Amino acid sequence: MPIQLINPAGLPVPQAYSQVVVATGSRHVVVAGQVPVDDGGSLVGPGDLAAQTEQALRNVATALAAAGATFADVVRLGIFVVGYDETSLEQVGAGIGRAGDVLVRTDGPPAATLVGVAALAFPGQLIEIEATAVLP
Repeated sequence: MPIQLINPAGLPVPQAYSQVVVATGSRHVVVAGQVPVDDGGSLVGPGDLAAQTEQALRNVATALAAAGATFADVVRLGIFVVGYDETSLEQVGAGIGRAGDVLVRTDGPPAATLVGVAALAFPGQLIEIEATAVLP
């Protein structure tokens, strides 16, 4: 499935995401916000945003696989971080690095939005990540 990543002139060229993604396909996969819990439902990495980011991304990968997709098919990520401050982006980046084995793609990152929020679904949860993918 062709995915075209565009960083148009007149906008900054980000390293962590693409400004525009154009995808051609016939199957649209929407992954609900994935939280930092293991397969038994236990919170992973209490108080550790990097560890929680890694787990949430691994859960996104598991959900994508159930639909026959991988991160190579992802066109957009929504990332929600509790109590976002100047250290949050570095911690999220560290978690992304730890999950690098499931984030395999050669063409660059998808479109993404990171939003700071006051709270998420359960106590101790610091991050939630949703994804949209397109398959042929």
